[in-house]
Amino acid sequence: MREKLWKIPYRQPELPRELIEAGYTPLLAAVLALRGIRTAAAADELLNPGAERLVDPLRMKSMNRAAARLQRAIRDREIVAVYGDYDVDGITATALLTDYLRHKGLTVVPYIPDRGAEGYGVNASAVDALHEQSVQLIVTVDCGITAVEECLYARQLGIDMIITDHHECGGELPPALAVVDPKQPDESYPNQVLAGVGVAMKLACACEGNTETILEQYADLVAVGTVADVMPLIGENRALVRMGISALEDRPRPGMAAMLREAGLGGRAISATSIGFGLAPRLNAAGRLGQAQIALDLLLTESPDKASRLARQLCELNRRRQEIETEIWNDANRLLEGRTPTGPIVLAKEGWHQGVIGIAASRLAEQYALPAIMICLSGESGKGSCRSYGGFNLFEALSACSDMLTGFGGHALAAGLTLRSRDVPAFRAALNDYYQQHRPERMPDIACDLLIRDGELLSEENVLSLDLLEPYGSENPKPSFCLSGAVLLSHRGVGGGRHLRVQLQLRQQVFEGIFFGHTAEELGIADGDRLDVAFSPQLNEFRGRRSVQLLITAMRRHKSEALCADILSGDPAYLWAAAPYRPERADFIRVWRQIDSPDYRSGDDLAAILAQKPPKMESERYCLCLAVLHEAGLLSAVYGGVRQQLDQKADLTATPLMQKLL
Repeated sequence: MREKLWKIPYRQPELPRELIEAGYTPLLAAVLALRGIRTAAAADELLNPGAERLVDPLRMKSMNRAAARLQRAIRDREIVAVYGDYDVDGITATALLTDYLRHKGLTVVPYIPDRGAEGYGVNASAVDALHEQSVQLIVTVDCGITAVEECLYARQLGIDMIITDHHECGGELPPALAVVDPKQPDESYPNQVLAGVGVAMKLACACEGNTETILEQYADLVAVGTVADVMPLIGENRALVRMGISALEDRPRPGMAAMLREAGLGGRAISATSIGFGLAPRLNAAGRLGQAQIALDLLLTESPDKASRLARQLCELNRRRQEIETEIWNDANRLLEGRTPTGPIVLAKEGWHQGVIGIAASRLAEQYALPAIMICLSGESGKGSCRSYGGFNLFEALSACSDMLTGFGGHALAAGLTLRSRDVPAFRAALNDYYQQHRPERMPDIACDLLIRDGELLSEENVLSLDLLEPYGSENPKPSFCLSGAVLLSHRGVGGGRHLRVQLQLRQQVFEGIFFGHTAEELGIADGDRLDVAFSPQLNEFRGRRSVQLLITAMRRHKSEALCADILSGDPAYLWAAAPYRPERADFIRVWRQIDSPDYRSGDDLAAILAQKPPKMESERYCLCLAVLHEAGLLSAVYGGVRQQLDQKADLTATPLMQKLL
């Protein structure tokens, strides 16, 4: 496995004066500044979204026609089908519109296609089945924007269709009675990143003529679908998710309450993370294993007993999904035969579960920092799930290899494909050739937002203020912080040795931290080592005492090369990070004597220079000594051909560099 690439920012955090004067803590102000927010008004817009952030649904193109047709169906007591998708966004959208129309007195037929047998989207066989049930109107949710032929077919059968979707539109829109999609051409609706359940909610609002009433009933469904579909949690979406989280905490519907209990979240504060890692995988497991109806029934039931039974079934499905995923993962590693791939990973095997290979592809992509494609073979054909990494555009890559595929679709980061089994080796080779010609610049695996130079920014008040950034999610990620060169004072295994509790010292400050799922042996660290640590701070309460704890996300032996290179290059951006290593007179004497030693060999690169530093001196302090001595005219150079200028005298504290450090 290749070494992870870290990005540690050495620049001093920006603390916009207006944010500080408005009462924001320095830590929160610094995070907001990194996100381009430097005024109190902009901060308030992000941090305090409320109902005033919601947009009139009738501003969405064709919404008036869609709402009018739905109102007619309600008035005439028509039989309506709600046609959804098998992922969490589609299931919550189906549940929302089905429940709304049933409460209006309609007979509603919810329809979610089988992932394996039917695949994604509207299909003619499903339209036939709905026609046999006397359906007069089909409303799609989270799908349908490409259902051109299916809309024509439904019209021939005398069925009207309303399309509600949030995916990219193709070249031709379906000839439906109304097409509601914030991404369609000439759309003026300001929020084009609504989830499918968000669009379905907007249709219900337009039909009802009252957004407040609909959100009172369905904000929880909107929040779960929006978070699960990784929609940007800014603006209107952020307001909707906040309202939904409040509903989940205060008045969860029976199905959600049962799911929260099964996920160990009952009675606890809910966050977007709780939804993404607690609720969503369980709901998603049903669709992945072809039993989305169980998840839909759970969200629709008003019986606590039935909800408990269905929630247990979903958790059992999720465990089964995990078992299948592990089996596929083990197969994948066997197929790799211990090799470390250098290009896209393309693996194929008979019998893999079509609904689960996408998760395995995502794990492979993360594990090897490469695009990954897992193909389920069945006789002469195969279906594949593709996941990108590092900004590599999968859709363009598949387009370039399309002559070897019988079909493909998706977007830059995730896609699906079909091909002939015999073409897998040729496709693998062609995709690798394309990747080598369009290899993206390597992105950091660990990207920290702020370097914490001392403990002042990690006070209880500062850490508590970060809660204002919740809910975290796409385009509003949880901030990540770094310690650089912290000393490991002590460590011990907890949780049966599966987790690591550490005590770290950074200059005069001591921090407590926990690193889940890792051991000191695995990390190769020991007490006394200097470490780089990536973490999120949190408040920990134990026996009535509250303290700041570092929730560690990555850890390595300290690497000083980046900061040292900045120091020796004269880049002024490093000064804030380097200031704690400011040399004293004794340090200059040690370095001077080291250079004067007959064993000293100046180097032409950073590694050779650092190899010559005095024992037990930090690399950063050593490089600062060299830079100051050179600036004072006492060294002829830093890289290569270094010699002392013994005839020179200088006041080192008077050099510009030392003055800045002081």
